[in-house]
Amino acid sequence: MAPLPWMSPGWNSALAQRSGGGVGGRGGFSSPTLPRVNPSPAPSFPLPTPRSYPTYPSPGPPVYIRPVGGSGLDLMALIFIVGIVLVSLSMIRGLQRAGSSSEPESTVARLRLALLHSPQLQSDLRALADMADTESARGLADLIDNAAVRLLREQAAWRFGQYQVWTGSLQKAEGQFDAWMTETRSEYIETYRHFEGKRTAQANYQPKAEPDGRYLLVTLLLAVHGNLPPVPTPLRREGARQALLALATSSPVNTLAAYLAWTPEAPGEALSEADLLAGWPALELL
Repeated sequence: MAPLPWMSPGWNSALAQRSGGGVGGRGGFSSPTLPRVNPSPAPSFPLPTPRSYPTYPSPGPPVYIRPVGGSGLDLMALIFIVGIVLVSLSMIRGLQRAGSSSEPESTVARLRLALLHSPQLQSDLRALADMADTESARGLADLIDNAAVRLLREQAAWRFGQYQVWTGSLQKAEGQFDAWMTETRSEYIETYRHFEGKRTAQANYQPKAEPDGRYLLVTLLLAVHGNLPPVPTPLRREGARQALLALATSSPVNTLAAYLAWTPEAPGEALSEADLLAGWPALELL
């Protein structure tokens, strides 16, 4: 019988037994938040009425005198046609520039931040998850903003971090977001989850306290239209701060999906440094 994925070498099954919580949603993919722009009506120009010109008596038939070069009506029609051509050319050039832009259609980013364990921070994250509106783009953008603010206040406790960015088409962005969210959820037992308006909690979970446990791992996951501000590498402390500020630039207009996760979630639990580095070897020392 082939070994299961979580039984492969390098998989720390003890980490998957830790408690964890998560909150978020992905409603922006099904309900685009970009404002709809209605095209303005085409400009109209008043057309002059034809002029009548006086006649003069003569021995022969009457002769009508007209200005050389055509009537005023012909001139205005020509100006109108030239204006339409110029506007059309301008629109075509604008579309060509937009099509050749280097900005990606969508971006998915994930920030992991390992901090010294704080029961107050653990409690604040749970309260933030309880109050979050997970069914609107505004609520998801506020969730990321509030989490970033809370983590920025804990800079003295930052120890390790990791920042990942994916860019690509809107069609593939949801799949990338789901893949990273699924990976994050697999790293612990979900003792609490609030996703798109639905809450679940595991009441009979027994905390597994360790004498040398001292870390809390927080993960922020965000998908947006367009790009996010650049973050320096290697990450270090300043890079982690800029990553939080970059995620906080999300707004109800460009937010597609967001997810906040933390482990351990149950009071009394904390990760040891050995468990932290074994479970997330890509973490950088801040």
